Amino acid sequence: MQKITDRLLSWASMLEERTEQQARTTSRMPFVYPHLALMPDAHLGLGATVGSVIPTLGAVMPAAVGVDIGCGMIAVRTQFSRADLPEDLRPLRQAIERAVPLSAGATNRTIVDTAVPRIAALEALAVEADFDPADSLAGWRNQLGTLGSGNHFIEVSLDEEDRVWLFLHSGSRGVGNRIAQRHIAVAKEAMQRWWIELPDPDLAYLVEGTPEFDRYIAELRWAQHFALLNREEMMDRVVRQLAEVVGTAVQEVERINCHHNFTQRETYWGKSVWVSRKGAIQATAGQPGLIPGSMGTASYVVEGRGDKRSLESSPHGAGRSYSRSAARRTFTHEQLREAMTGIEYRDTDAFLDEIPAAYKPIDQVMADAADLVTVRHTLRQIVNVKGE
Repeated sequence: MQKITDRLLSWASMLEERTEQQARTTSRMPFVYPHLALMPDAHLGLGATVGSVIPTLGAVMPAAVGVDIGCGMIAVRTQFSRADLPEDLRPLRQAIERAVPLSAGATNRTIVDTAVPRIAALEALAVEADFDPADSLAGWRNQLGTLGSGNHFIEVSLDEEDRVWLFLHSGSRGVGNRIAQRHIAVAKEAMQRWWIELPDPDLAYLVEGTPEFDRYIAELRWAQHFALLNREEMMDRVVRQLAEVVGTAVQEVERINCHHNFTQRETYWGKSVWVSRKGAIQATAGQPGLIPGSMGTASYVVEGRGDKRSLESSPHGAGRSYSRSAARRTFTHEQLREAMTGIEYRDTDAFLDEIPAAYKPIDQVMADAADLVTVRHTLRQIVNVKGE
């Protein structure tokens, strides 16, 4: 851990100057308390840095939560080992791709049985929160159980004992994005209305006790729950596809589901604060968590160590070193193929911006996080599914 200023602590050994400057700017917002914690995978984000933990008193910055509200990971350890799987893993990949709609804007044509109670729970939560999710996205029900694109993925992986894990990354999809964008705009308008000048317009904030704040928190909590149930729904489908391919019902030895873009109330040094984790997971002592690497590299099942200086947090992944456009200019399809050797995946240059070399080395990220989490399992991918 490095103390950059009294209001900024960093666990990142790989920290670009622009990223540090962005984090410094955010840490100087007057309601940040006691300090901003910068995770090992930190990189530039919209307004606030991706890979930052931002505790605030009496205010929340919607862009510091992120536009994919509730984005996170879910993993299931099965009873299978590699020997239980077929040698040719392509049919398993294709079965997963048929079961889970992929790519931006993808929806389900029909609502499957497992989604029905989850949608009912979300409808009830919306009534309780006094808002209609259809105002943000009319087809939100049909997006429950869909993956999305970018760095979202579904993987079949093996741990150090060759045990089979199912692992996926996704969030609140289109409905969460539109909720976030709307409240970012509301916060910006409030800054103009109150004649408040900011170092960055995307640090616009909502003040606790105002109707705008209450509305954001209510819809944020709904979107966070949508994201959690979205991952549960997809995982149930992946479990079913694995069972069909293997010919044996899956026994779930363990299931972990955690956010890494979210806000909630927590108490530190005697004060109740809103902790916004933008690209970070909660890591209280003994709490299970998931830290994926990039496409083609290791992922980790971890346990929190409860480090108070980090606001009991840890990194959420590898963190980008190259922007998507820069990665496409820098790397080749052949380099992607080489990086994915031995992994069953859809071989297309659509995934070039997700090449492992576009990300920070996950091994270094985990070394930097040694005070924050204990590694329980190291996973290596054997099947990778992504949306274009």
